[in-house]
Amino acid sequence: FLRDVAVVSFTNKNPDNIVRINGTRCLGLSIYKETGFNTVKAVEDLLVAFESIEKALPGYEFITVQNQGKFIQTAIDEVQETALVGILIAVFVLFIFLRRLKVTAIISFAIPISIIATFNLMYFNGLSLNIMTLGGLALGAGMLVDNAIVVMENIFRNMEQGMSVRDAAINGTAEVGGAIVASTLTTIVVFLPIVYLHGASGALFKDQAWTVAFSLLASLFVAILVIPMLFNYAYRKHKKDDKIKSVSIGWYGKLLSKILDRRGLVIASATLLLALTVYIFPYVGSEYLPKSGACEFSVEIKLKEGTQLERTSGTVLNIESMLAEMLGDKLEIVYSQIGPSTSSGNEKSVFQNENTATLKIHLKDDYINQSQYIISSVEELMETIPDAEISIIRDETALQSTLGTDEAPLVVEVKGKDLQILDQVSSEIKANLQEIPELINIKTNIEEGAPEIDVVIDRYKAGIYNMSVDNIITQLKDLLMGKDAGKYEKDGEMSDITVKLPEMSLSEFNSITLKNGANDVPLYEIATIKKSSSPKQLFRRNQNRIGKVLADIDRSVPFDQAIKNVREKISTIDIPQEYEVSIVGEEQKRQEAMSSLGFALILSIILVYMVMASQFESLIHPFTILLTIPLAGVGAIWAFLILGKSLSIMAYIGIIMLAGIAVNDSIILVDAINQFKAQGLSIKGAIISAGENRIRPIIMTSLTTILALLPLTFGIGESAALRSPMAIAVIAGLITSTLLTLVVIPCVYFVFDNVKLRLNRSSGKF
Repeated sequence: FLRDVAVVSFTNKNPDNIVRINGTRCLGLSIYKETGFNTVKAVEDLLVAFESIEKALPGYEFITVQNQGKFIQTAIDEVQETALVGILIAVFVLFIFLRRLKVTAIISFAIPISIIATFNLMYFNGLSLNIMTLGGLALGAGMLVDNAIVVMENIFRNMEQGMSVRDAAINGTAEVGGAIVASTLTTIVVFLPIVYLHGASGALFKDQAWTVAFSLLASLFVAILVIPMLFNYAYRKHKKDDKIKSVSIGWYGKLLSKILDRRGLVIASATLLLALTVYIFPYVGSEYLPKSGACEFSVEIKLKEGTQLERTSGTVLNIESMLAEMLGDKLEIVYSQIGPSTSSGNEKSVFQNENTATLKIHLKDDYINQSQYIISSVEELMETIPDAEISIIRDETALQSTLGTDEAPLVVEVKGKDLQILDQVSSEIKANLQEIPELINIKTNIEEGAPEIDVVIDRYKAGIYNMSVDNIITQLKDLLMGKDAGKYEKDGEMSDITVKLPEMSLSEFNSITLKNGANDVPLYEIATIKKSSSPKQLFRRNQNRIGKVLADIDRSVPFDQAIKNVREKISTIDIPQEYEVSIVGEEQKRQEAMSSLGFALILSIILVYMVMASQFESLIHPFTILLTIPLAGVGAIWAFLILGKSLSIMAYIGIIMLAGIAVNDSIILVDAINQFKAQGLSIKGAIISAGENRIRPIIMTSLTTILALLPLTFGIGESAALRSPMAIAVIAGLITSTLLTLVVIPCVYFVFDNVKLRLNRSSGKF
């Protein structure tokens, strides 16, 4: 009988891994959508399907552990809310300054008209409503009314000075038409380089750039064509009423007169401020993408190599209990995966084995603002667990996962041909990096994997027994892993019948016998058996082997500072000839993005200059206006330094936007100066008159843009951290550029115009 020579039992197959949710065994499903389909729609359909399955299978429950669609939908809702709040703030500012419901209503009416026109342009250009396009509308919410404000303020001022409603509408629009066309074009052209950027920067901001450009173009046509018509219609029966007067800033003319008398001191002070900003710039951190606050984080656990899956599962179960006890009501989900991942989308699976586990911790949404404190508490708790390497990793948002790296924030590559030397250099780099406190979870792809048994077949001895290598391998595989011997039916289900040897010791394995026809051949007669371990993973590029050292970076330390420390540590290592060491991963993407955005900024400034040169038919006055850009940069850089934030690609996009937005106030001012000069006023008189006439629209347009962006800066939610750097850069830059435009630009204009006059006189021109 079979029972006389074998143990027959019903057992489950040994699992590749163990998955639990909130302490209960479960099955984990990773679901990926096909390219080209909408993520939010796909997730919604999946959730509906899960509900149907739950009804069909009572007792089974589907729990969503990770949902990218939720992040996208939440981010869209947040942007919509901030855009609406921004528009309401802009309208409120208009009313405070103009104190006329009709005028405020006319300008406010420009917003929906511009947005509808923008949607039409987006539709015909194949743009959909997503995080970036809605973000573009939110960024342009304050700027949508800028042109309307300038036109309406000038029309209203002409009417207050005694013109008829019709004449005020016609003349008021004509007087500022050239200025608003130039200012709108300067803002639009800064987005052209962004549209044609390659890589992540172009992919990320292309839709946003088109949206802002379309919205500004729509607002320009509304300001020139719709606003005068609406004003004429609303005030056709207007009777002069002096009871309520709009806000007047008459003191600015007197201040401007005193400033012009001390123009040397003003220009010197501005130059000193610029120099100081250049000096402190290296102290502002730099990173690829801003880190966002989220309710999710992961705990990665590694026990001693060779630890069996059941032992690892027991350790993780204890950790789950500790986390549940410590977090209490704050904890929503703890999802544990013990052993290697079977998901095809998991890049870290090479570092996973039976001795590793990953816990995904989901906090309740109410505790998102406490996530940093909670993570610190969990780190302290994990330090009390012996005989385990444990690291805490903040989970990335969907956007960061898409644009980030496939591995770790820090990846050091060692390229060469000899595996032993690669292992030596990688280990030395790893040892040096462990001295850097801000680096955590340091590992290499060449570090030893799980213990294994190597069977080295002696081909000569195998040949004596007339056994091939393939035959030996096949027999060993069947004996150890089992051989399919058919199927049997039990309770209406078909099950596999597997025949294999029982678990054995190394000495027993050494004495295992193989079949050679009717003869038995001991394994030790034809092979040498030894213990060993192999690298986890090997990479090749251009016929060279690649060793990788990976690490996570503490988010409390500026990314570029951490990279600087890494370079210093690597420089102390003696790298053999014909071997190269380079830092890739997030640092490589950061360098590429900064290089692309730097080029885009320079090209944007050139395009802005070209637009202004054609508008003013001068080479000097556009240069005067361009000085507003470094004055705007002063505010942006100091803001990030004071707030302790790093400059990311989001912040650099904001700075590029400043190149087009910041010059708008100067364009309005310089255009007015030129008009008053053409009327015969002296340089000083023209500057003072232009300042008195343009101070109100300048402050109003700047305030509406700044205040409309405030909700983006202080927004709450997972996506807020991604969009706030851009808003901070624009707001801080606009504050300094507006203030300094009203003080510095008149002085620079005065000096340049005098220089131009002297040059013309010396050359005989009048």
